[in-house]
Amino acid sequence: MSKYSIKFFIGIDLGDKKNQICVLDQNGEILEKTIIDNNITELNKFFDRYDKPKELMVALETGTHSPWISQLLNARGFRVLVGNARKLRLIWDSTNKTDERDAEMLARIARFDPKLLSPIRHRSRSAHMDLAILKGRDTLVRCRTSLINFVRGTCKTAGTRLPSCSADSFAKTVIEYIPEDLLAATVPCINTIMELTQKIRQLDSQIETLCDEAYPETEIIREIQGVGPVTSLAYILTLEEPGRFRKSRDVGPYLGLIPKRDQSGDTDKTLSITKAGNTYLRRLLVSSAQYILGPFGPDCELKRYGIRIASRGGKVAKRKAVVAVARKLAVIMHNIWKNKTVYDPFYQSYLKAA
Repeated sequence: MSKYSIKFFIGIDLGDKKNQICVLDQNGEILEKTIIDNNITELNKFFDRYDKPKELMVALETGTHSPWISQLLNARGFRVLVGNARKLRLIWDSTNKTDERDAEMLARIARFDPKLLSPIRHRSRSAHMDLAILKGRDTLVRCRTSLINFVRGTCKTAGTRLPSCSADSFAKTVIEYIPEDLLAATVPCINTIMELTQKIRQLDSQIETLCDEAYPETEIIREIQGVGPVTSLAYILTLEEPGRFRKSRDVGPYLGLIPKRDQSGDTDKTLSITKAGNTYLRRLLVSSAQYILGPFGPDCELKRYGIRIASRGGKVAKRKAVVAVARKLAVIMHNIWKNKTVYDPFYQSYLKAA
């Protein structure tokens, strides 16, 4: 759609309770500035005045409410651009930052060049709901880890070191080692740990069923040792369509697993990774990479690749090896998903074709 066919450019600065709106015409003149409540009824009421959706371009930033608002407006036929808030320095790094100015800037950027918004595409509602199951499990796991650390730390300050064990068996294993005078403080936590473990197991079973019934494509990805149901499902739900990426190697930058660059003249610095994209999936991929490089990871091309990097010596080299393996893993996962091929741990064409 040509921007010359668009007559109105609308910038919306999203708030938790109120939305600031600015409407521009084709010449960049302000037609309206208003504030509306952040709910479906008020949004529909405002956009009901525009009976020709194709003449309208709406720009907003990523945030808590951007997924459902963009879906609502897209369903009504409007062209919606969801700007990447992390890349809109022109807006957030201003000495005169107000909601009114932010809405106007979004509209003006959309009118001038939509690509400056670095627009992103929100996942579908069904994918969002399924991903919420994974994130709910992740929240329970982190709560359990926090409680386990509290129990271990409390006992350690009293001179008792609890035995090593898995998180699943922690509650049953350590109860007999806890000093009697600490039972009042730790038993409620241990009971909660047992309950959390049961809930996590229930979600694990639900995730397995989801993989088998709703997302069978996870099966070929799970053939990679170190990639389980949680990681494979999170990968599918986050990327949604393998065709979104022309090359498999484009997945690395998308997930923030490549180094930042700071180039100026003869200076070309290599910095830490960009950490762009989905934080949760990146963490899962790094965890899988750590397993592959660990003592229980089977011999494979990925492991050999990581070991070559880690052999350069030092903790920095080991960290770089984990990130590099995570990036290669993401590339291979996309390649076998897109081409529906069988994973071979020593098949070099995955890396060459990506």
